[in-house]
Amino acid sequence: MSAQTVERVLRWIRRTLAVVFGVPMAIGIGMSLVDSYRRRGKKPKPFPTTPPTSVEVGQGTITTYTFGQDLYADMLRAIEGAQRQILFETYIWKGDEVGERFKAALADAAERGVEVYCIYDGFANLVVSPRFKRFPPSMKVLRYPVYGAGWRFFDLRRYGRDHRKVLVVDDKEGYVGGYNIGAAYETEWRDTHVRITGPGVADLRRAFADFWNLHRRRRFRASERPLLVETASTWESQIRLQRNVPRLWMFPIRGMYIEAINRASTNVWMTSAYFIPDADFVEALTTAARRGVDVRLLVPLKSNHVVADWLSRGYFSQLLEAGVRIFRFKDAMVHAKTSTVDGSWSTVGTANIDRLSLTGNYEINVEVIDPGLARTLEDIWTVDQSNCIELTQGEWEARDLHRRFTEMVLRPLRPFL
Repeated sequence: MSAQTVERVLRWIRRTLAVVFGVPMAIGIGMSLVDSYRRRGKKPKPFPTTPPTSVEVGQGTITTYTFGQDLYADMLRAIEGAQRQILFETYIWKGDEVGERFKAALADAAERGVEVYCIYDGFANLVVSPRFKRFPPSMKVLRYPVYGAGWRFFDLRRYGRDHRKVLVVDDKEGYVGGYNIGAAYETEWRDTHVRITGPGVADLRRAFADFWNLHRRRRFRASERPLLVETASTWESQIRLQRNVPRLWMFPIRGMYIEAINRASTNVWMTSAYFIPDADFVEALTTAARRGVDVRLLVPLKSNHVVADWLSRGYFSQLLEAGVRIFRFKDAMVHAKTSTVDGSWSTVGTANIDRLSLTGNYEINVEVIDPGLARTLEDIWTVDQSNCIELTQGEWEARDLHRRFTEMVLRPLRPFL
């Protein structure tokens, strides 16, 4: 093959890739800009919530939160009462009044001699004022870098974002779930978080320390000692923390979900803020539905990411044909990442059902085998369902041509979200 022929082939490949990926990308950016303009000044409507509910699990308790105001009140109470150590990690930390309250509480704790460690994601907080991100020297703060690959451009292990939300106070209580820190999340978003007490707190503390020690050298001197935590001598058999660690190429959360769905015999009730799964995940859900399992999926009617909504709709035909029931949460953003299976297995955490969360980002989910917590999450799911519109197969098949066309055009973006 001549050099000119090779050049022509390469030129054709480049142009093809530009069309296949460039056109959907341009359309997606345009849709996001238009959607952002339409949302200006609009406030979400009130939505039903449930009060914090505690159940005993093993030697401790798990408390569920579905309203940010309730969660933030207990988190701030815990921070203000801390005596020895606070480990705080968040993806988004807004510089608004809620963010300032958390910053002040953490700074006050550090001033009275409490060890305070904080982690936040640099990329997620690019629009936050630099002034807000100045912390007193008494606090140890790790800003996870916007770009973490350095000269290792092709090392995919270094591109994941820190999407985790964790708080551990004095080995006594730990918090994990979907809530970021900010005023909008306090009252306008429907999310789910849990508070853990008992032996399970040690695993949450260790998860924070492992992340800190893996990334601290970018922020602190080599002489800075690592964050050392005692290893628990006992395991809480009913609670497991599943952690995605891209640097170590560990992604157990996806496997956890698929294993639970494949074992299901009665019901799978799932809530996902952004539902863009891979083919194996879809097959697990549809196979479960076809063998008679009550499979229900709850997603936002309109999320804060319009492109994610359109990509999610591309899976609805397969799911509905298999018998999966789809419910769309109206008038507000549902950001929860929860599932229950057969009234005994549950998970709450930070991982969405999309490729970024399941095979890309640092994530953490608590997996619990306990009928009490499963019953609580089913009750929450039922309350959420009361604020939903169920999508029927007839309604979906009757959608107009331009919607079908948009779904098809945006499909190449699935691997990136």
